[in-house]
Amino acid sequence: MKILFFDHTSLQLKEKLNSLGFNCYSENINKHNNKEIIGIIIRNHIVDETLINKYPNLKFIARAGSGIENINQKYCDQKNIKIIRSPEGNSDAVAEYCLGSLLTLTRNIAKANNEIKNNLWIREKNRTHELKNKTIGIIGYGNTGKAFAEILKNFNINVIAYDKYKQNFSDSYAKEVNLKTIFSETDVLSVHINYNANNNYFINYDFLKSFKKPIYIVNTSRGKCLDTNALIKLIKNKKILGAVLDVIEYEESDFTKLDLKNIKNFEFLKKSNQIIMTPHIAGITHESKKEIQDILLNKISEFIL
Repeated sequence: MKILFFDHTSLQLKEKLNSLGFNCYSENINKHNNKEIIGIIIRNHIVDETLINKYPNLKFIARAGSGIENINQKYCDQKNIKIIRSPEGNSDAVAEYCLGSLLTLTRNIAKANNEIKNNLWIREKNRTHELKNKTIGIIGYGNTGKAFAEILKNFNINVIAYDKYKQNFSDSYAKEVNLKTIFSETDVLSVHINYNANNNYFINYDFLKSFKKPIYIVNTSRGKCLDTNALIKLIKNKKILGAVLDVIEYEESDFTKLDLKNIKNFEFLKKSNQIIMTPHIAGITHESKKEIQDILLNKISEFIL
C-alpha cells in the first residue's frame, strides 16, 4: 500500500503511516511504480485530471486542510476516488485569528502602531468603539464558523449565523437566522464558507449594500468568495468601515503567492488604513499542523484498513 506525498507535509505523518503498514514516498523521489500508488497526500498542490490519470489504482486523495477546490472533485467522483480533508484540524487556529485580527482592525491597533513607528503620537483620533453589545454575523456555520462563535462566548457579544446548507443548528454559541436578519442586525460580518462555483462572489456588491448598518468584514474563507472591487467601492462610500482579508481573490490556485498579472486595485488594499491583509495564515499554527496530521491519519486508516 503505497502513498505519495506532495508539498511539504509532516514527516511525522509519514512515519505514523509507515508504522501502520503503508509505504510513503515523496513525489520527487523516483522509487515508486505509479500503478502501486493507492493514495496521495497534498496541501496546496493542484490535482487535476492529468495528475489523477498518472495513478490508475488511486483510491484516495487527502488534503492537509479544509478547502478542496485545488482538487478536480468531479473527476474524482467519476473515478470513484475518495477525497479526504481535515477541516476540523485548524478551526481553533482560524477562530483565534478572527478575534485577534478583528480587534486589531476595530481598535486601530495596526494603524496606531504604524503611526508611532513614524514618530506620530496620536491618541484622540484613535478613539474607537468596543465590540461589547455588538452583533457579529457569521456566514457559514461549519467547523470554523462554530469555533469562532465559541471563542466569542465569554464576550458580551450577540452572535447570529446563516448557513444556506444547514438548518436547525442554533446552539449556545450562535443563533440561526435568515439573511434578512443578518442584513438588519450585523455590525461585524465573518465569512466561513467553502469555495465552489455557487459561492463565487457570494459576498458581492448587492449583498454588501443590503446591510442596514455600516459593517466590518473578516474573510478567512477563500478570496474569490468576496468581490474585492465591490468591497473597495463600499469602503469608499463608507458603507463598510473596514476589512480583514486573510485570503485575497488574487491568490494563485495553489495559494502560494499572488497572481500579479491579474491584480486590480491592489494598491488601494495595500495603502488603506481600513484594511488588514495577511498571506493566508489564519489556520497556520504549529498546533493545527499536528492536529491536521492526526486527523488525516485516522481518516486514512478508517478508509483503507
